[in-house]
Amino acid sequence: MDTFKKLKSYYWPSKNYFFLSIGFLLIVTAITVVYPIILQITIDDVVMGGKNHFIPYLALGFIGLMLIKGVATYIHQYTGDLFGISSVYKLRNALYEKLQYLSFRNYDNAKTGDLMSRLTADVEGFRFFLSFGFSELIRFFLLIIISFSVMFHYSIPLTVVTLVTLPFLAFITLKFDKAVHPAFRDIRKSFGKLNTKVQENISGINTVKSLSREGFEINKFNDSNNDYKEKYIFTADIWAKYFPLMEFMGNLSVVLLLSYGGYLVISDQLKLGELVAFYSLVWYIMWPIMNLGFIVNLFSQSKASGERLLEILDADNEIENNVDAIEAVRLRGEVEFRHVTLRYTEEDKAALHNINFHAYPGKVIGVIGSTGSGKTSLTQLMTRFYEPAEGEVLIDGINVNEYSLHSLRNNIGFVLQESFLFSSSIKANISYGTPNATMEEIVEAAKRAQAHDFIMELPDGYDTMLGERGMGLSGGQKQRIAIARAICINPSILILDDATSAVDMETEFQIQLALKEVMRGRTTFIIAHRISSLKHADEILVLENGQIVERGAHHILTQQRGPYQRIYDIQYKDLEKITGLQRG
Repeated sequence: MDTFKKLKSYYWPSKNYFFLSIGFLLIVTAITVVYPIILQITIDDVVMGGKNHFIPYLALGFIGLMLIKGVATYIHQYTGDLFGISSVYKLRNALYEKLQYLSFRNYDNAKTGDLMSRLTADVEGFRFFLSFGFSELIRFFLLIIISFSVMFHYSIPLTVVTLVTLPFLAFITLKFDKAVHPAFRDIRKSFGKLNTKVQENISGINTVKSLSREGFEINKFNDSNNDYKEKYIFTADIWAKYFPLMEFMGNLSVVLLLSYGGYLVISDQLKLGELVAFYSLVWYIMWPIMNLGFIVNLFSQSKASGERLLEILDADNEIENNVDAIEAVRLRGEVEFRHVTLRYTEEDKAALHNINFHAYPGKVIGVIGSTGSGKTSLTQLMTRFYEPAEGEVLIDGINVNEYSLHSLRNNIGFVLQESFLFSSSIKANISYGTPNATMEEIVEAAKRAQAHDFIMELPDGYDTMLGERGMGLSGGQKQRIAIARAICINPSILILDDATSAVDMETEFQIQLALKEVMRGRTTFIIAHRISSLKHADEILVLENGQIVERGAHHILTQQRGPYQRIYDIQYKDLEKITGLQRG
């Protein structure tokens, strides 16, 4: 029950619905147990005793009880569902909120499909037990207690003989729980992997089709689907082994009841109506115990789901605001790295090692290097996406840890190589970081990003709705909207991470025009593979294996026989040879 204790804060606030549901469940259960008593009175007093004038009263009383039971059942089920739905509403919100604030490190190895599975299937599995399983568990105890009481009233010896198999039935049920819980946990994990396969395939469908790998992807899905099927079959096998044993123990109790109960009736130690009532009451005990497997099944599923939900809720969020965090309204944009080393995990080799540099406000810093040299890692430390293992990152002379995350990141604008756009209007995408931006500010940002003209050519202008990930726009258009979004927050520091590497030369020229306007008055970091994108920078940092191996302006670095010169030769001298051949 530890899982339910840890999640108590999400369902306990809705406890009024729960107690109301249980109150009406008590009425329903009490009326259910009254049925055998009415049957006993009908047989012993009316049929055997000849009191036929009681028949109309018994019939009316029975109809009245059924009406009361019907109303009570409705309220019990409705309030039970309200309890479950209200609880998981809070839980789902808490999970989504947690996902928003988890650090990048938590997402490095996370699978999108698995996370989606937790927020959908696992939340629903937990809700079903709250709405139905809890009440069934309580119904189980109520039926047993009330039925036992009536049975003991009729005959203590017959009760003892009839229920001699009860401990064995309980033992089998407990064994079933121990076997089935790990199986359901594996099913949940397998379902998460299956979701991940689907999500990855849909996201990468262009790549799949362009390389004719549909068959390969189908086989991959079949493997995951087969794993899910096998785990379900394994669980079904457990159920098939244990349920017949539970049913056998229940039927054995009936055999003992009819044998010994028949003897008591024949010897006038028990009335016939009492034996018939006893038969009904025994099943009021046996069926709940046999169905305890189903309740255990629900409990095991919900427990497995709850454990997966707690993995998210209890995840350590290493990037958080300090208690006395500084709210930076407008930063000047002075950036300094002092002996900074970054490791993504303790076992990993350092992504950055002993990085030192100082960028003054309004300066343009270029960052170049081969793939995996640490270029993007450098910028992720400025925004506190990750924490350095050693050293410190300062902005305006203050460690970035001292700023509140919201104010720090509101002063830093990002334009990435692959610009993510939401399935919303262009206006909403541009103002995403500044929800209160006026239309004039949105248009101004678009103009500065060289995006206004093509936006106005669209059918609905700024109200044009975009498809998923900006479907409907070209790469260059998406990039310019991303630039407008960065401008709209009016950042002090601008980070351009390979912002033009994936577009054609004409589009790159338009984007460069936009960026030239945007960079004015801001500290700008340009990460690029093309020297043409950063040769105008005030200082260029050349990275290799997570270290700065060269630094300086373009004209200085090209005079040295270092890594920058080698990159320059590859990019420009080969171009000169090609141009010469074409002219010849």
